Amino acid sequence: MFYETLKLATHAIARNGMRSFLTVLGIVIGVAAVIGLVTIGGGATAKVTDELSSLGTNILYVVPGQQGPGRAGTQPRTFTARDVAAIESQVPGLRAVAPVTETRISVIYAGESRVTGVAGTSAGYLVAAEWKLAAGRGFTDAEERGGSVCIIGETIRSKLFGSVLPTGETVRIGRVACEVIGVLAKKGQSSMGGDQDDLVLMPLRTFQRRIAGTSDVGVIIVSAQKNASTKKVQADIERLMRERRGIPGGRENDFSVFDMTQVADAMSGTTTILTGLLGAVAAVSLLVGGIGIMNIMLVSVTERTREIGIRLAVGALERQVLLQFLVEATVLALFGGLFGIVLGLALAWSVDAYLNLPFVFSPTIVLIAFVFSALIGTGFGYLPARRAARLNPIEALRHE
Repeated sequence: MFYETLKLATHAIARNGMRSFLTVLGIVIGVAAVIGLVTIGGGATAKVTDELSSLGTNILYVVPGQQGPGRAGTQPRTFTARDVAAIESQVPGLRAVAPVTETRISVIYAGESRVTGVAGTSAGYLVAAEWKLAAGRGFTDAEERGGSVCIIGETIRSKLFGSVLPTGETVRIGRVACEVIGVLAKKGQSSMGGDQDDLVLMPLRTFQRRIAGTSDVGVIIVSAQKNASTKKVQADIERLMRERRGIPGGRENDFSVFDMTQVADAMSGTTTILTGLLGAVAAVSLLVGGIGIMNIMLVSVTERTREIGIRLAVGALERQVLLQFLVEATVLALFGGLFGIVLGLALAWSVDAYLNLPFVFSPTIVLIAFVFSALIGTGFGYLPARRAARLNPIEALRHE
């Protein structure tokens, strides 16, 4: 019986092809929007998570000042090389500690010039920031005491040197001539869109004396050992820095210690919430599509009143008529769901490819969208089906 009911439903749908297509269009758009937005959001979340993981989940950043509303006007006290040495010698469970002080300045080679980020740091930077060398070497102890050397990023290498091997060449950073001793491995763009390879590293003392003109340290990067608790390391650093900076009990820190694990969790949580909200907004269009199905089915019942009266008169049961119209509404919604899934995945794949995001296919969201579209068809098709089943056969046969 169900097979015959399905045949009747598909025949009725095919008989009014254009109207059926316009009816399911709302479902198609709704399902495509939900799947597309959720899939794109999943790709964005995966990219942010991967990029933060590439920075290292056991890395902490110590920065001057407190971050938050109402604190932008205060001038934070910077760190010194002695603070870096104290952390390195007095905090247990560390793999590497690196001071970083950065500015933007022109780098010149053979008549070519580029304004880039130049950072004064130590040999521990490559370990602390988990950055490998594509060529050359890091700083020696003698160079850290004031050598005129530098390590360049891939962007600087390609812009200034082209196909020339840069190691051993001399570049001018501002007014300082430096020998290129290494090239950083390529990392690409960050999650915020910045070019991580547009960078030059110099020994901290050389940078402070010949470029910055101060002994300040802007940021301290701390890499904890893999078996060490980053929470304990964070607490130890905070205690040490409070003591060194003379902060009395009860007063808040004039510095901040960020754990990259917490940052990664927070950013992943934020993108997940935004994805869920976008999916929920898109799901509203599914309800609009369901209302469209109910409207068209009511019109269909009115148009086919005489046909329904004949079926009831020759012995069809109310539940058979009810089932026929329910199946018709559900089939319409399922067609819309299938087309919406294809359209949504194609849209997500195109956007992910354009934005250079990973395509994260989620069978769960596809199944939920498909089932939800079927429920929409059944739910919104019940009222017209019930109305058709309860028609009086005599009155229906009189209908013109």
